Amino acid sequence: MTKSMKSFFATLITVIVVLVILLFLGPLYIINEGNQVVVTRFGSIVSTHTEAGLYIKAPFIDQVTTYPKLVLSLDGDPQRIPTKENQYIIVDTTSRWIIKDPALFYQNFTSLNNAYNKLSDIVDSSTRTVITQNRLSEIVRSSNIINDAKEELESETDEDTKEIADLVNVNTVNEIVTKGRRELSRQMTEAANRLVPEYGIEIIDILPRQVKYSDELTDSVYSKMIKERNQIAQAYRSNGEGKKAEWLGKLENKKQTISSEAYRKSEEIKGNADAEAARIYAESYNKDPEFYTFWKSMESYKKTMKDSNATYSTGMDYFDYLYSPSGKR
Repeated sequence: MTKSMKSFFATLITVIVVLVILLFLGPLYIINEGNQVVVTRFGSIVSTHTEAGLYIKAPFIDQVTTYPKLVLSLDGDPQRIPTKENQYIIVDTTSRWIIKDPALFYQNFTSLNNAYNKLSDIVDSSTRTVITQNRLSEIVRSSNIINDAKEELESETDEDTKEIADLVNVNTVNEIVTKGRRELSRQMTEAANRLVPEYGIEIIDILPRQVKYSDELTDSVYSKMIKERNQIAQAYRSNGEGKKAEWLGKLENKKQTISSEAYRKSEEIKGNADAEAARIYAESYNKDPEFYTFWKSMESYKKTMKDSNATYSTGMDYFDYLYSPSGKR
């Protein structure tokens, strides 16, 4: 083997060793599906890649920072926020967001933890701004389906139920919802997105995950509910008392009608009986006037003298049948 050949093989081996070392040092890197990267050199951004694949970097001096390209979520802390009526509620939100521009994101935050802290402040601020400008009914409801269902129910109810509805003040139509929870969520998202483009972020939505009353408002709501239930109960009682008085009046009128009709019929029967008795008496008198007079006298004695112990005079014509020797006038 000549000297030149030995030099060639030595150079080739050196090149192979250098290539192997370079491969081990990582000049190549892979971006998986759902990820994006920012390549920096001495703290300055060299390039960004958002598509999956195999890429080359400068060993030693280039640093690759990977961020998710998928939708991320952020659960906010519960906030005590006043509504437009100055009623305090506890609002707990959740939001979805994505890294739109990895270069801007890296310049502002570098890490996801820093981004979460800043984004949490932005979401809380936009939530507070929107809620303080709207009524409680707009926050907890999304439509007027309650009012629509109530109107439909009232149109199908009977007269008694309608009377009760008229007596109950709380049975009025609830506040009209002009925006609703979905619209307020959209406004929160819109307000937050005005603040995040410079950070390379886009917020997809902000949703109130939980809305509950504060302690002082809870007591007020419970008191109102108790008052409304009592008012409804009183309306039912009043309606029942009214119906009771109505039916008692009808009962008394019916009773009077029946009594009057029965009295009329009894008097009619008595009149007919008296007439029949008079007719019989007349026929009897015509058949034997003497016997009729005797019989009537006997009947009169039974009535007038049964409780008398003594008679002081028998000279009256009245006693002719009683004391006459012949037993007649």
